[in-house]
Amino acid sequence: MLTQKLRLKSPLKHNLLSSEGVKFDFAPNASIMRRIYSLVFYFITPFIVLRLWWRSLKNPAYRARWSERFGFYKKPYIQNVIWFHAVSVGESEALFPLIALIKQQHPALPLLITTTTPTGSARVKAVLGDSVAHVYLPYDLPDVVERFFNTFQPQRAVILETEIWPNLYHACAVKHIPLYLVNACLSEKSVRGYQKIPSLAIPTLKAVTKIATQTDSDKLNFIQIGASANRIENLGNIKFDVTVEDAVLQQGSAFKKQFFDRRFVFLAASTHEGEEALLLSSYKKLKQIIPNVILAIAPRHPERFAHVEMLAKNAQLNVVTRTSQQLCDDKIDIFLIDTLGELKSFYASADVAFVGGSFVPIGGHNILEPAGVGVPILVGANIQNITSIVEKMLAAHAVIQCDSMTQLETKIVELYFSPQLRSQLITNAKHVVTQNQGATERIYHLLNLESVT
Repeated sequence: MLTQKLRLKSPLKHNLLSSEGVKFDFAPNASIMRRIYSLVFYFITPFIVLRLWWRSLKNPAYRARWSERFGFYKKPYIQNVIWFHAVSVGESEALFPLIALIKQQHPALPLLITTTTPTGSARVKAVLGDSVAHVYLPYDLPDVVERFFNTFQPQRAVILETEIWPNLYHACAVKHIPLYLVNACLSEKSVRGYQKIPSLAIPTLKAVTKIATQTDSDKLNFIQIGASANRIENLGNIKFDVTVEDAVLQQGSAFKKQFFDRRFVFLAASTHEGEEALLLSSYKKLKQIIPNVILAIAPRHPERFAHVEMLAKNAQLNVVTRTSQQLCDDKIDIFLIDTLGELKSFYASADVAFVGGSFVPIGGHNILEPAGVGVPILVGANIQNITSIVEKMLAAHAVIQCDSMTQLETKIVELYFSPQLRSQLITNAKHVVTQNQGATERIYHLLNLESVT
């Protein structure tokens, strides 16, 4: 999104084509509108690069491979690829079952996965290694897009969720590349944003071959912003097809014995700025009632690991990190998960789990991963990113939603004293997951890959 913070996500979300409060509310023809959009993007690109450099001061990964973002590559890549785009970790995790199915059915097909964030990139490399090509998504500038397409010559383009880039989509249309928007979701807020510039939004959506939405509501929202109804299918949410390998559960049991023996593990996962301070305060209260409780924190962004460790120490709490390999004796209060790729296993080691981004205005993160692993789940009130999933889980009494930290503390105490309630929540959540699976296979058939083999 090109916002006042210059966050690199889809520019057609929310305040579309907005930079420092400037909005384009007029309706010129599509070609002119796309040129205006490109000019704006060219203008703010130096600021985007500056932001990457600023973030790299805390996370050096943001400083690496900048050339890929401009369509320049240091080595030759295979062409005629099936191209998938997954923004970050959550989208990548959702994509992996589909990639596994495609590789099983079409082992010779060359696959390319692009991501936007270093954490997403790291996850793709960790799970898929050299079995797929991987680069960062190129910036949505005409010359950059052209270099990207010339390098990879994609046969299919598959974009997860709602990443809509006018120049990329236009290039797919001009080059006759079938383009699929899958696991697509669209909030009411986003609908209002798209409706401000129909002369850019509608032609961009016309480049899409098929849109596979998560829910019927998402389907209706896409129709509201000009997508053709005959190009949209509700195929369900691919995130319900969560896979939990036996190795993950075994690793979770090992973590429990290694780090948390005889401790009641309260795991706070994917936390954001503002949440950790609240959780540390709540931990002090919980410890008065649950003496053997330990708080394990997994911040969403790696560049915040050191900051969260400092917060814990400033709160006069004893903290150890995952990378230190220290054992958690009875004096340890906080276990900081400062690694990537191990969250599933730590979910499997926990007694209760809070999924972050839901006590701050982020919108919440994926709760299906802990549901698949088998741990009671708590979330806050800010769930706009996962509304449909949470609603299903609440209806089945499979998740606990808390409006305040006081309520969170009360529920954790209740769960501590009621193993039966914990077990029931786990059972209910797994049932919801099972009942809503199948989107991966439906999306696979939608892509019609037999025609390119």
